[in-house]
Amino acid sequence: MESIRESDGESLGEMESSTSDPDSEFEAQFESGRQRKRPVPVPVSVPKQPLKKLRRRASVTPISSPSPSQGTPEQASLPGPVRIWKKAPAIRAEDIYAAIRSGKSATVTIVDEWIDSYKQDREAGLLVFVNFITQCCGCKGVVTREMFDKMQHAEIINVLTKDFSENSLLYDDYLFSSLLDLLTGLSDSQVRAFRHTSTLLAMKMISAVVQVGVSVGTQLQTAQRRFDAESSKSPQDQATQRLEELQAAIKELLEHREDVRSLINAAMRGVFVHRYRDCVPDIRAVCIQELGLWLRTDPESFLKDGYLKYLGWTLFDKQSVVRLQCVRALQALYQERDFLGRLEFFTNRFKERMLTMVFDKEPDVAAEAVNLLLLIQQFSEEGLQEEECAHVYTLVFAAHRGLAAAAGCFLYHKLKTLVVREEQAKAMSPREAFFNVLITFFLQSECHDHGAYLVDSLWTVAGLELRDWETMTSLLLQDCEHGQGLSNQEEGALLELLLCTVRRAAQAIPPVGRVQGKRMLSMKDKKIQIQDKRRLSSHFMPLMPQLLAKYSADVDHVSRLLQIPLYFDLETYSSAKKLEKYLDLLLIQLCSVVEKHTDSSVLEACACLASALCSDAYTFSARADRAFSQLLDLLAECFNSYFDEVLQGTADEEDVYSASMALKRIAAFSSARDLKSCELFEPCMQLLKSGVESPIFEKELMVPALKYVSFQLMWDKVRVLSSTPTEAEVLRLRQAVRSFCSVSQRCLSSGQAEIRDQAFDLLCDLLLVYSARSVRSQPALQALALPPAGPLRSEMAAYLIDFIFTDDPQDVPPDADEEQEKKMMAALQNKRNMLAGYCKLVIYGVLELSAATDVFKNYFKFYRDFGDIIKETLRRSRQISTVQSAKTVCLCLQQLFSEVVSTGSSEEELGRIRDLAKKLSLSFGIDLLRIRKALVCLHTDGIRFALRGHEEVPGQPPNLNFLEVLSEFSFKLIHEDRTQLVAFLKAECPRAAPCWPPVRMYQRSLEGRASARPREEESQEEGEVEGEELTAYRRDSLRSHSTSSVAKRRRTSQQGTRTHARTPPTLETHTLHPSLLDLLSSPQRGAGLDSSSIHSNLPTPPFSSTVVAGIDGTRPTSKEEEEEEEEEEEGVRSTPLSEEEFSSSRPWMRKVRSKVRRPSSFSHPSPGPRQSPPDLEAHLTLLSLIEEDQSEEEPQIEEFDSSDPDSSYTLPSNRQTSSNVLDDLFD
Repeated sequence: MESIRESDGESLGEMESSTSDPDSEFEAQFESGRQRKRPVPVPVSVPKQPLKKLRRRASVTPISSPSPSQGTPEQASLPGPVRIWKKAPAIRAEDIYAAIRSGKSATVTIVDEWIDSYKQDREAGLLVFVNFITQCCGCKGVVTREMFDKMQHAEIINVLTKDFSENSLLYDDYLFSSLLDLLTGLSDSQVRAFRHTSTLLAMKMISAVVQVGVSVGTQLQTAQRRFDAESSKSPQDQATQRLEELQAAIKELLEHREDVRSLINAAMRGVFVHRYRDCVPDIRAVCIQELGLWLRTDPESFLKDGYLKYLGWTLFDKQSVVRLQCVRALQALYQERDFLGRLEFFTNRFKERMLTMVFDKEPDVAAEAVNLLLLIQQFSEEGLQEEECAHVYTLVFAAHRGLAAAAGCFLYHKLKTLVVREEQAKAMSPREAFFNVLITFFLQSECHDHGAYLVDSLWTVAGLELRDWETMTSLLLQDCEHGQGLSNQEEGALLELLLCTVRRAAQAIPPVGRVQGKRMLSMKDKKIQIQDKRRLSSHFMPLMPQLLAKYSADVDHVSRLLQIPLYFDLETYSSAKKLEKYLDLLLIQLCSVVEKHTDSSVLEACACLASALCSDAYTFSARADRAFSQLLDLLAECFNSYFDEVLQGTADEEDVYSASMALKRIAAFSSARDLKSCELFEPCMQLLKSGVESPIFEKELMVPALKYVSFQLMWDKVRVLSSTPTEAEVLRLRQAVRSFCSVSQRCLSSGQAEIRDQAFDLLCDLLLVYSARSVRSQPALQALALPPAGPLRSEMAAYLIDFIFTDDPQDVPPDADEEQEKKMMAALQNKRNMLAGYCKLVIYGVLELSAATDVFKNYFKFYRDFGDIIKETLRRSRQISTVQSAKTVCLCLQQLFSEVVSTGSSEEELGRIRDLAKKLSLSFGIDLLRIRKALVCLHTDGIRFALRGHEEVPGQPPNLNFLEVLSEFSFKLIHEDRTQLVAFLKAECPRAAPCWPPVRMYQRSLEGRASARPREEESQEEGEVEGEELTAYRRDSLRSHSTSSVAKRRRTSQQGTRTHARTPPTLETHTLHPSLLDLLSSPQRGAGLDSSSIHSNLPTPPFSSTVVAGIDGTRPTSKEEEEEEEEEEEGVRSTPLSEEEFSSSRPWMRKVRSKVRRPSSFSHPSPGPRQSPPDLEAHLTLLSLIEEDQSEEEPQIEEFDSSDPDSSYTLPSNRQTSSNVLDDLFD
């Protein structure tokens, strides 16, 4: 301790000689001094300073007489001339205050230094501590040694009080009044920068003044209380001087309070009342944010209806940033229980608006609104009614994770109140009551396929309850006796929740759509994930055979149970012999399930679990492989026993059924394991060939045969890639693939939808596996590259037109039952999968880009159902070749135009083609230089197509109107290319072409920005055109073109518009097994379309991968389209309202009228040597600032319309398709 004190004394000695910043300099010297060690201890009488420091001081410091606060001088012996020094104080009050305030020094060390100083001189040490206390109080006065010796404590306090100048500038009549006048004037300026900065300064200044006003009010109450206490004494005990001082202090504080109130009132009338409705949303947000601070800081003055009405009005603001600040300000108020009584009238007045804000189009605002309602529900006496809470419940299925989490917190607190009642009524444990209430809510929500989203919403607040798998399994294994157990529907709901909780704990990531991109887990999350996976494995491994045995007869229940072992830590089975016994029981139950069920979902779940258990990564894989091999051998033997009779057509229905079910089970396992040992390839090929030649076989035999043969060919490709095959084996495999493609091609025209859909789906997969790209790196396998033949390409293109792009309505009718809804959604899901498979053939080079014309021509018509897939295909085709992609786009438009011409063209059909062209033009992006060459090729091909046949046919060519379609791409051209295309058009056109209206219209689209011709030349050229028919044609075409251009520039999305959400169904279509995809090195089909990529009009919660359509058939506007469309925004400035209008407490925001400022005649000076006068230049600068400000201003504030009855129950939706869904489709 002594050495520490000595080193600290050295640092303090250095600090006293420093004149720099006390915070940083003190810490630097203190740390450096603490690291130095003195080899010889210095006596107490010698000052604790380094020798170098003392030498430096000896050369510059004169001898002075001691002062009362410095003590007696001492002498120090140093090498060289001996000098007499006056001892400096060991530590000063300023040093202690600076060190404590900076927070960078050890407090114990500072105290030790002061103790050393006090031991040397008690009076000086005490004086240092007294001055330290006065500085901590904020007083600028200093207690000297003379004051400390001659004055009493009360006298010292009076002297210090005079030096205590707290808030002295606030009550200066000149400073703040002048500053507030300036800010008020600037806040009324037409220049946005002036308004924003002055409003921000004024609001911050008033926030500080409000805090001072609260302090003044507290001091006034204290002084008044002391005065009353002194006045209540008897006349003999009263201190007259004390009463006079208190009375003077009260008078002064009253004056200060009036000054503060006058400043606040002036700022409210001059700045806030006008700027809280400013046309700039940032200014409005600042005003509302500071108002919330005033209400919370000084509730006695501000927490009144006269100020709360501004928050209520701003709840209807059009901009989300203002609504967000308003909701957050209200949250701070409702958190204080003392404020609830004063907020009662406000709550009743604006509760309806707060309830509708949970469906705000901005998810952040909606999430904060849910949190606000939770505060109202928790702290207010009345709370919310059950029908009002129902507004929030459905948001647990929303796409935005923050909104869903907020709704989950709201739901959890509501469930807790119900759990208490359930626990008391049925005498059960709290966890059992919780799951009973949760199951009831899940069933009543009618979103039975979206339990993962409910679990994710509750995972943050109810993670402990949802991880209570012991209680869940006890409820599932409980016998239903005397009405004590769960019903079948409740068991299904609990199994769904159980599966979702296991998946959420094992994967530690939210479900698809709740997170964008790939989420990286932190170390803490990974640790929790490992712990959860081990715990669920140790719990479920002994119980899984029991659960499968109980629910093996139910298709839905057993399909959910079979997915749970996929999330086990399967290596745990090898850790103990007891667990190996449970593995054997699991394999027995799994084989039993395969024998009992023929449903595709159950068989696919069994195949996935069998593939996981037979993985070579586990030591028990041989045991599992042996069990499944025995099962498959029995199934193959069963199929072979009936095969001859089935092929000859002599088998009865029972034999055909037995053979088809055995083949169906084998086909399901063929996606997960190589079943070459079953030797069923040739029998299945014979079955397929017989089935396409004479349709005597039903789908029950044809579909599994197609699956088995296709998967077996894929496993053969895997086997060939992993070995060195002979040429004969390669040729044999090539011939087998050709045979299967021929059979599948004939199946595409089958009358049974299941057969042709399965054939098309498997063809897309197989053509990718055996594409030229898959064997590019292996020359020995080049013979396996099998591009589709011409007839096969034609059949696949015809299949798209006939069975995918059909005019059948995909919207679910309102009166449809649940089964009908599932069928329609599954059909649309199947179509999306098949379209994605065909598009992948184009993207990966199996088909030419020209094969995509049948897809692109339906982009506009089927945008709601397939828009995301077609848009992604367009984007990836441009990555292959921008020129070929543009030529393909032009080709699809030419094909559509030719079809219209051949059938008799009409204006309506031509308008549809122009709409498609407009939609396709927006897909090119905004990088005009990158797409320059592609657009020139598109225009040249279009011009040649439009003028084709003009030499053979007199008059206008038959395709001339195609130039109108081509004009939709003109706005993407740059100036040089426009000029080039104008010259090319003139060179290609015959002499009479300038008189043709389509040519003139297309030429105007090219010359719109290419040149600015004089008006006289244009009028002369127009005068050369004769005929009333031509004039009428030009007028109609110009009107339609002008209307479309204005519509393009017009804002496409209406503020506050509600959109119906679309609910994805569960994945039911055929997909490749992941184990097979991992082995195949070529790009394959993804693991299937995510369940959230389907579309429907069900009023159920949305997911991020959902493409939605607007109300009344309006199409959602894509982000790329919004970037391309031009918007004309008019300047908006607020119209001041009278004070009476603001006191009327109107519950909506007033509509701000827009005014377009026309530039003055001198706003554009004519060119010439004449200089503008200084005043004119200043005025022009001001006008430019005003015009720039108006061009950046936001749209006007409109009244919120909540008259739509469906808006209260329509969930906010995401207009963009999730990127991870498209990755699954195309990667």
